[in-house]
Amino acid sequence: MRPACRDGRESSGAKEDSAGQSGHVGSCRAKQEALQYTIRADHPQMICSHGRMNRFHVPDRAGARSMHIDFLGIQAFLAIVETGSFQLAATQLNLSQTAVSHRMRKLEEALGVRLIDRTTRDVTLSEAGRALLPNARSAVRELGMSCEAVRQHGQNANHWLAFACLPTLCTNLVSPLLRAASDAWPDTLVRVFDTSIREIVEVVTSRVASFGLTVVQPGYGDLVMQPVAVEPFVLICPPHHPLAVNPGVDCAVLEGEPLIRISLPSGNSMLVEEALGPLRDRLHWRYEALHNAMAIEMVRAGLGLTIVPSLSVPHGAGVGVVRIAAPRMCRELCLLTRRDDAPSEQESWMRDRAIGWLRQQLPDGQDDSAAWVAPNDSFVPAPRAP
Repeated sequence: MRPACRDGRESSGAKEDSAGQSGHVGSCRAKQEALQYTIRADHPQMICSHGRMNRFHVPDRAGARSMHIDFLGIQAFLAIVETGSFQLAATQLNLSQTAVSHRMRKLEEALGVRLIDRTTRDVTLSEAGRALLPNARSAVRELGMSCEAVRQHGQNANHWLAFACLPTLCTNLVSPLLRAASDAWPDTLVRVFDTSIREIVEVVTSRVASFGLTVVQPGYGDLVMQPVAVEPFVLICPPHHPLAVNPGVDCAVLEGEPLIRISLPSGNSMLVEEALGPLRDRLHWRYEALHNAMAIEMVRAGLGLTIVPSLSVPHGAGVGVVRIAAPRMCRELCLLTRRDDAPSEQESWMRDRAIGWLRQQLPDGQDDSAAWVAPNDSFVPAPRAP
């Protein structure tokens, strides 16, 4: 019987639509002035919400407050930070200084906090501004990369086999998959989008990628979601830590241990904290990292312990990997495709091998007493292309 687990969610600025709603993924259109996405604070994935846009929107759900964030204000905020002044930011954006000030004021009013402290000589970031800056940069960078990916796809789409995958799955999946693909289809060019949930939805919907490997959750609109396997979370600790020899741990034993949290905007982090419940407030979160790889490196250096999805732990990571016995933490993985999908022989082959590998590493129906087995990179041999 499949273990119960909460909807998985992942990272780097990804936001999702509310359950039961269908959405379209915003794609890059040359004549659009900006892209509009729907964002929900408790589910990190951006989804297109129709109309010409310059805002992010957090819709009401269960009485939650609806909030609009002006995208142009984010652009002005980043320009001010990069140039160090409103005047230079106005020049960079080809606007008047008054217009830049107006955009900043509207953004700060929408957020309810001051982002920039301005004096006659200096512009400095407030604490809230410093907190917003890395996420704002990441969101704008991802939008730019998305547009560039669509542009490149339009130029040479017929020459590439492309698929999308969460970075935490890519760690152990992509290399063996591509080695097998090279043996079976030596002349095929392959492009991998190792990116966030939002980007996976976007590149699959816009036909830039043939399929995506992500987590089960609502809000995928017209895409077909095929559940594949359930992935448990594991405790990562230094190899000589006393907990490293345990076959499984209850998270209650982590009280007093220095812990490394994956950045709060990450869906994995929210899943972990929700599973911990009241215990999370008694734990000592000494460090925080944006990505799993950095958190694992910090564990290797002996700085603390962290909790990550099992497949995100690289081979030979030099850390202890311990099953979490309680509370139960897992995420359900799925394959995303388009309803009108007509995959080529190579695309079907790649998709089937990826699903087969995930199911091999994460056998369905494991019970709580089953020990977690480190992933291997073996594939069932496939026939070579004629």
